[in-house]
Amino acid sequence: MTASSNPPSGTVMNVPNLVTMSRFILAIAVFALIGLGQPWAAFWVFLLAASTDWVDGWWARKYQQVTKLGRIFDPFVDKVIICGTFVFLAAESGSGIVPWMAVLVLAREMFVTSLRGFIEQMGGDFSANWPGKWKMVLQCAAVGLSLLSMAFPAAGLTVPRDVSIYAAMALTIYSGAIYLAAAWKSIVA
Repeated sequence: MTASSNPPSGTVMNVPNLVTMSRFILAIAVFALIGLGQPWAAFWVFLLAASTDWVDGWWARKYQQVTKLGRIFDPFVDKVIICGTFVFLAAESGSGIVPWMAVLVLAREMFVTSLRGFIEQMGGDFSANWPGKWKMVLQCAAVGLSLLSMAFPAAGLTVPRDVSIYAAMALTIYSGAIYLAAAWKSIVA
């Protein structure tokens, strides 16, 4: 398929937006599977949802299918997947994730989203940075190890799970602080 045979960038129902919608549905499936006590199945569905995160953005840029809906919906779905999974895991004993961790993840995401909206409304650029991207990678690793440790409690995954969870929490705080500093410079300047 060539770029010229794709729908124009203004078309809402294009491949990137359909991929994002499928990731949203997968997120709901992850929550349901955790609630049903199926961490092994939840792990695989989460892995699929998280690993396809880059597909929608790559496709949209490559085939000029960037839409206003996609620019809003894709980061929203990213936040639903990670925040929702942390919330559901915080309710499960043996996950290694406790409520304050879910609150920290939620608070950081709401804070950065608010800052981004404010700065971009003022005409500034508030694009994602590398610490923010690595934060997402560590959070996904923490969720994956949490689900695996619940699925296989005798596998000895407690230490790697806990290390990944606390590393994710540290990078969540650090990346939030970087965004705050960048926003402060934009506001004061």
